[in-house]
Amino acid sequence: MIKCGVITFPGSNCDEDMIYVMKEVFQCQVEKIWHKDQTLERYNPGDIIFIPGGFSYGDYLRCGAIARFSNIMDPVKKFADRGGIVIGICNGFQILCEAGLLPGQLLVNDSQKFICRNIYLKPYSTETPLTFDLNTEKAYMIPIAHADGRYYCDDSTLKDLIDNKQIMFQYCNSEGIVNSESNVNGSVLNIAGICNKTKNVCGMMPHPERASESELGNSDGKYLFISLLSWIKEHHFVLA
Repeated sequence: MIKCGVITFPGSNCDEDMIYVMKEVFQCQVEKIWHKDQTLERYNPGDIIFIPGGFSYGDYLRCGAIARFSNIMDPVKKFADRGGIVIGICNGFQILCEAGLLPGQLLVNDSQKFICRNIYLKPYSTETPLTFDLNTEKAYMIPIAHADGRYYCDDSTLKDLIDNKQIMFQYCNSEGIVNSESNVNGSVLNIAGICNKTKNVCGMMPHPERASESELGNSDGKYLFISLLSWIKEHHFVLA
């Protein structure tokens, strides 16, 4: 059984959502990890560490800027270096960028406003964990809830992301068309999620855990987690 750890920082508010989805919907073994914990040695490379959404440390300084110094982040880096899978969603994405585990930065939305609504995502390729089983021609409806979700990187980094197929998702319209009108927050190249070069550290702004059951009126998010679990099995990780 795949084991999942969900990190909780002061100000996290999507940790219970993630725990519920991975435990109840996908039948994984799940435990909560406190930000003061100092080891992840009990997790194997085939396991998953989630950094959920919220407002860690009240988003003081910059979103994720304080959380990057929490005790747990050094073990997260070591876990990633061992090939462990780390998934950051919304504030988790911001933390991964602040910690240097992912390139680029999340800036204030170009509207200067907090945005909370359903949007559409288009998978950029199927060579990343969260897009492995997705249809690259389909638009997936996933909710967002952020004020600082505008992904930015310099031209050199953007070229690397494209060349190494590290872009996971782009904002699009309901027909799967990627254009300026569908760029909800002004992100460079409509980027909604990326991974690292080795594809084991992933970050995205939208919230698939909030759209993983039909009772919520939207279940497109579950396909991202199905892709993640399929990717782990396909890559022959030794599971705990």
